[in-house]
Amino acid sequence: MVDCCVIGGGVIGLSIARELASRGIRVQVLAHEDRKSTTSWAAAGILPPVACYADATSVEQLTSFSDTIHHQWSRELLEETGIDNGLIRCGGLHIARTSIELDELKSHAITLHQRNICCETHTADNLCKIEPGLRYAVDRGLIKGGLFTPDEAQIRTPRHLKALRQSCSMRNVDILDGVSVHAFPAKDGKITHLECTTTGNIPQTIEAKIFCIAAGAWSGKLIKTLNIPLNTSPVRGQIALLDLPHPTLAKVINIGLHGVDYLLPRTDGKVLVGSTLENAGFNKSTTPEAIERLLTLATDLLGASAATIHTHSWSGLRPGSSDGIPSIGFLPGYKNAYIATGHFRAGLHQSTGTAVLIADLMTGNQTAIDLAPFAPDRKRLNQDPLMPL
Repeated sequence: MVDCCVIGGGVIGLSIARELASRGIRVQVLAHEDRKSTTSWAAAGILPPVACYADATSVEQLTSFSDTIHHQWSRELLEETGIDNGLIRCGGLHIARTSIELDELKSHAITLHQRNICCETHTADNLCKIEPGLRYAVDRGLIKGGLFTPDEAQIRTPRHLKALRQSCSMRNVDILDGVSVHAFPAKDGKITHLECTTTGNIPQTIEAKIFCIAAGAWSGKLIKTLNIPLNTSPVRGQIALLDLPHPTLAKVINIGLHGVDYLLPRTDGKVLVGSTLENAGFNKSTTPEAIERLLTLATDLLGASAATIHTHSWSGLRPGSSDGIPSIGFLPGYKNAYIATGHFRAGLHQSTGTAVLIADLMTGNQTAIDLAPFAPDRKRLNQDPLMPL
């Protein structure tokens, strides 16, 4: 019997497993999907700039905490596995296509300065000095100006996941692929085992001292079997990949203040164009309408040739939450069950901090951040004591 069974083979689950194993805890990971089918693999890998400031929200504290750990882990993963996860501070631009958007960005710049985040507002022509690849759109009057954040970063998500899995294996983490969890039999407030099926629909029983649900958008479905409501839902995001003949962009290009739409250049010349926010249930397919809209966006910014070099598209299901706050902590009523889900668009960015916080909870250590705001049942006042590892 292992010490902890982590349900979920995405970036959250693997990060938790790695952190626990580094503390000498025997860990098993159950992955329902092939790693290339996970939401983490599909993620673009944009890491917005963050900083600690006095009135930071709980979510901002989590992101800032995680951001620092990311850079530490990136160095460790490279040293351990030889895999470069591509974490670089490439800088980012938020571009305004209307005067209203430009006013929003100027106002946001004031807020960023107050939070000690480096940023600069620029005219459209000045943006071209920072990112010459925008000249096509600026000359056609499609960009009014923008905001430059030099500390914006990106990470190559497939490489990061590959490095995490290899690091976990080097720490003797047992990773089982193709496992579906169907039930959590419990007794006296403790989960006794998991009832699962493996590849080929073969029944299997999994035992552990501690269980952690980190199954992304599927986490809510899983804990319904425990009669615990969790306000999470899948939010589909679609991405198109462009294979440019030569590097055209160097900075992350975010459209408007919130950056739901973006262009993310890779060092190999490829550009990711995203994204969508869709309530499509657990349907992971792409749609012609959404991909056409993304290609039109790329064409408007880069020129007509951008749409002709579209190679392929994919989608992922982000784990959304009703209040925009992830659920990190223990499951009410169960002394040996934890959960980490609902990170929405920030799952990759917040994965490292989530892993450290969950590991601290499991081992009875003081957490660096107050986790009360992240409790799965936010209104619960009296929490039962946990069973530490």
